[in-house]
Amino acid sequence: MRLPQLVNVLLLGAGGREHAFAWKIAQSERLAKLFIAKGNAGTKSLGTNVDISPTNFAGIKQFVLTNNINLVVVGPEEPLVRGIRDFFAGDDEICYVPVVGPSAAGAMLEGSKQFAKDFMQRNGIPTARYQTFGKNDLEAGYAFLESLKPPYVLKANGLAAGKGVVIPTSLEEAKRELADMLNGKFGIASQKVVIEEYLNGIELSVFVVTDGTDYKILPEAKDYKRVGDGDTGLNTGGMGAVSPVPFATPEFMRKVEERIVKPTIEGLAKEKILYKGFIFVGIMNVDGEPYVIEYNVRMGDPETEVVLPRIESDILDLFEGIVYNSLASKELRISPDTAVTVVAVSGGYPGAYETGKPIEGLDAVGDSLVFHAGTTETKTGVETAGGRVLAVTSKGTGIADALQKSYAALSGIHYEGMYYRKDIGQDLIKLRK
Repeated sequence: MRLPQLVNVLLLGAGGREHAFAWKIAQSERLAKLFIAKGNAGTKSLGTNVDISPTNFAGIKQFVLTNNINLVVVGPEEPLVRGIRDFFAGDDEICYVPVVGPSAAGAMLEGSKQFAKDFMQRNGIPTARYQTFGKNDLEAGYAFLESLKPPYVLKANGLAAGKGVVIPTSLEEAKRELADMLNGKFGIASQKVVIEEYLNGIELSVFVVTDGTDYKILPEAKDYKRVGDGDTGLNTGGMGAVSPVPFATPEFMRKVEERIVKPTIEGLAKEKILYKGFIFVGIMNVDGEPYVIEYNVRMGDPETEVVLPRIESDILDLFEGIVYNSLASKELRISPDTAVTVVAVSGGYPGAYETGKPIEGLDAVGDSLVFHAGTTETKTGVETAGGRVLAVTSKGTGIADALQKSYAALSGIHYEGMYYRKDIGQDLIKLRK
């Protein structure tokens, strides 16, 4: 089977990741119409924004039928964990419409940290030692913490918008955090807590697309989660990203493919878990050996903003391979250029912040790309509407070249309270010296 030659696409989501997807989809010669639900001020110029929540499955169904949608692309994790693919497959009126994204069973790789760790253990995938605890297991949790060396890694089992991980540096703090988490610090997401052995290394994001049998590895990236320069301050959804990553050498990536990617795809098939979409593998490079930190069942944000600009092949053709089990026959061309994105956020983020601040300078960014995250368009112009506001991406011959372009573009953009890190990629530049 194939998609029609001209495809009507519904893209779900509203952030920088979805703007990057919309930008890439809009380049396809096979695109007829692009709709984005809900979209933002940036996606508006690439397609039609639709005021439907990505988790309003009934509303999405009606829109698909009314607008002759041929393909649904799911950006964020929540609709996948809630089972949007299963919703489509189980409805006679829309079961023929393919969805890029895994089944609810596959989405458990992100929806439950315990499920993911148990899956890794069953399939021999290298990861940190761990145990899972509930509210009634507090003393056992304390005992497991006592068996580990600091620092300690505590993860909310469920979805926590990328903020459900704490890394205490003392045993007393770790015990306090465990009690707080089990008592509702992250709501229902931390009804169970996974405690892990700390892995000392450098992180890497690896992205895979699969049709359930075959797979292709997309460009890798490194993101920066802490709000402050020098990786200080609170964790965020991501303050910037770089691709390619210097330490992701061919030798290291062969280890990733053989020890992690292949066993993951084979494990899903062996366990009869339907998976057609993206797998984002968070990896820790520990002295040249790869370990899985976590799985996500969608593309990362802001990593998407550096990965997609490096893909030169038609993304709708790639999507066709994913949904119709023909991925092996599809071409994946990757640019040798370096891409760097720097995220501009609202003052106070990731804590309390104000919105509705007018944004100036969006048209004077040269060759750089401005992907909107938390923005909205009003009668008077574009305003801030979230914590992470913009991701400015540039391509260059290396990290320093691309960085210079992104920072130059950012220097011309302004809104009240605007903040961004000044050191994105600097650690990787030092690695190369």
